Order: sequence, then C-alpha cells, then structure tokens
Amino acid sequence: MSIKVQIYTVQTPAEALALVDAGVDHLGVTPFSGQGLPGEVDIVTARAIIETIGGSATRIALTVTDDLAAITAMVQAVQPDVLHLCGVAGSLSPQAVASLKKRIPGVAVMQAIAVAGTEAIQEAVAYQSVADYIILDTQAPDIPGIGASGTTHDWSISRAIVQQLNVPVILAGGLSPENVADAIGAVAPWGVDSLSHTNLQLPAGRFCKDLERVRQFVAKARAAAAA
Repeated sequence: MSIKVQIYTVQTPAEALALVDAGVDHLGVTPFSGQGLPGEVDIVTARAIIETIGGSATRIALTVTDDLAAITAMVQAVQPDVLHLCGVAGSLSPQAVASLKKRIPGVAVMQAIAVAGTEAIQEAVAYQSVADYIILDTQAPDIPGIGASGTTHDWSISRAIVQQLNVPVILAGGLSPENVADAIGAVAPWGVDSLSHTNLQLPAGRFCKDLERVRQFVAKARAAAAA
C-alpha cells in the first residue's frame, strides 16, 4: 500500500520548501489563535507559507475554535486546501461541520478524533459523512484542542476505526521515526502525522522542524507501507 506523510507545524516559507524536498505530502500550519498553540504563526505568515507551497503538497490550516465565523475568516485569509478541525471533542457537531463546509466551498475538512477509549469509534463514524479526512490523535492535558501531546494511544482502537470508515484516516499522536513502522503495521492508516517527535528544540521553548528526523520519518513510513 502507499502512505501519505503529514508534518506539523510549518513556521516559515523556507521551512515549507525544505519539507516538500524531504518528501512530505501534507504540510500543516497553525494560524494564530490566541491560545498559545505550538508553532503558531500570524495570518500573513500562514498565507505566505501556503502560497510558497503552491501545488507541491497539500496545504492544511489548523484551528481549535468552534466559532464558525472566525474559522471562515481564517480560511478565507489563509486559503488552505484542507481545514483541520481539532477543537475540544464534540465542540463542533457533525451538523455544525456540515454547515461550516457550506461557508468554505472548495476547502476539504479534516476532523480530529481524540482516541481515549472505544467511544472514539462511534464518534469517528458520526463524522465520516461530513469530513473528507479523519485524523486520529491523542488529547494533551495542557494544550487546547486535540493533538500536540507527543504521546501514542491505543492503536487497536485506531485500527478498528480504519476498518469501519470509508474516508481517508490519518494516524497521529506520538509518532516518530522510531515507531512509525510499527504504527503502520498495527493500524494500516491512509496517512501518518508527526509534530512533536520531528522537532528540533530551540531556546525559549521554541522549535523548528528537524529535517533529518523528518527524512527518517518519511523513509520509515514509505518502507513500512511498501512491505
């Protein structure tokens, strides 16, 4: 099987180009939310990153808010290919997501599901009729929304979700060059996502992408999918 590789979070146009060169298929940006999300960039920078990537990768913008007007304004300003909804579980119902999609024609929706127990299976099923992608992630106790935890979850639950859905499923949550092959073997997702374990830590709590670890992640994922 083939596999798509998604990497968060891009903070400069130059970093975006380097990640494309490293073989990344989906590139995520985190436009400013005021909630202190990891790697947030201002709207102007987010738009510049999206423009720089062009058609060389799928361009994704993340939000944790449930304010449909604010989400719409962000999408119109940044102009991503995909909107990644990862607010608190249940903050946007499937009906609300359907309403949102009418406001942003031409933009796909990636719905995050927090995998903490088997209830995640039915939650994922409920969103598949309105989401173009489902991303299975781990809830972080100290970060708003779903994701950026740097920790894995029960992959057997993720596997059950993959088996039940008819939309592409991306596996996230603590994935690294060291465990991505095992994750693909256990879950058989359409794609894999990495944030925390492909970062290079900088002073004052900042970070950028560790391009060597990104290349390793891409290579390990491709090899596992081809096996």
